[in-house]
Amino acid sequence: MEENEILELYHLQYADLMALLSHQNPPSNDEIQLSLSIMQNLGPKGPGLISIGGVPAARASQTLLLLARKLALLSNDDRKRILKDHNLGSDVPLKNADRTVSSFAMQMKYEDEFKFRFGGSGMAKEVEFGEFKDLGFAFRELGFSMMELGLCLARVCDKQIGGCELEQSLLQSGTAKGRLIHYHSVADNAAFKEAANRKRHSRISNVNLRHCKSDDDGNTKLWQQWHYDYGIFTILTTPMFMISNGSDEQECDSPSGHTYLQVFHPEMNRVLMVKAPQGSFIVQVGESADVLSRGRLRATLHSVYRPAEMENLSRETFVIFLQPAWSKTFSLANYPDQQLRLGGQGLDEETCSARHELNGLTQKIHEIVPPLSSRLRDGMTFAEFAKETTKQYYGGKGLQANR
Repeated sequence: MEENEILELYHLQYADLMALLSHQNPPSNDEIQLSLSIMQNLGPKGPGLISIGGVPAARASQTLLLLARKLALLSNDDRKRILKDHNLGSDVPLKNADRTVSSFAMQMKYEDEFKFRFGGSGMAKEVEFGEFKDLGFAFRELGFSMMELGLCLARVCDKQIGGCELEQSLLQSGTAKGRLIHYHSVADNAAFKEAANRKRHSRISNVNLRHCKSDDDGNTKLWQQWHYDYGIFTILTTPMFMISNGSDEQECDSPSGHTYLQVFHPEMNRVLMVKAPQGSFIVQVGESADVLSRGRLRATLHSVYRPAEMENLSRETFVIFLQPAWSKTFSLANYPDQQLRLGGQGLDEETCSARHELNGLTQKIHEIVPPLSSRLRDGMTFAEFAKETTKQYYGGKGLQANR
């Protein structure tokens, strides 16, 4: 990946976002321009994501992200006990030593935010593992703040689109999923395999780090495979990077200066590495927002790049997935037909041949990402759409190794 292929996100200040919601009438010229800039970057001519800085909750991310790798490296029994104490689960098989990510998840409810704000950490049990005592509290504190951020952005977008469908869809859902994700270093995978071998009383020693690298199948440099999120917004912390030496770990800057999140930009017909200010939040558009906005917002096709040469580098992030209610019905009456035919954002063969011939990478993305028309039909509920999307991406059991 060439270092000059960098996308510096449009950066919005939290205070300016709040000003757009102050109901000033009429809005100032600066506020009008700010709203247009947001829509341009989240819309069909932009990359489909922005960053937001100055969010008060950003300071809580440090506490939570530092726990991601520690959780991933625990024994299965200890980790299971801690997750249960804090009402957390996982959506990846944590006993699989070959996994490239460990994900710790919680279903969060808007109605619980008030209880949390005024009930404090009493929502979580006391646990005997001292370094994880703040896990549940930090998860909720950051998660609820990011959910509120998504609602505010939905309200701003609704003003430009007309109506209030995005915000109402989020409120009618009442829930969001939070994930604390540890993207494994090659060394982490070596440690997992060594521990598994010891548990089986294997005589294997001196684990070769090269055996923990991915297969040579074109996905070797990905922590996370190409895909769209199918909800409304995905909100992510900028990642924390860790350099590890066995059980020792130290926070470090990104070796390349970017996030290793990569997107396919259809207007440029290129894959770009995303760069965002440290401590900001990244907001991505999901396919539900694309459809509900009738194409005024554009879903972001993305993956996470894994630098194979950095064997001791891991990546930590926290993500909130905002989605409509499972019963929400989609109408395609005013949705652009071209968007339904795309086999990936901007990757329909007719469009690509008019600009450039498909190169190897874009052709591979074209093959991996099923077109929206194969997953969504007029009148489908969000539950039906999510099920069909999961089936086409990950197979009958809804699993994907790189996600």
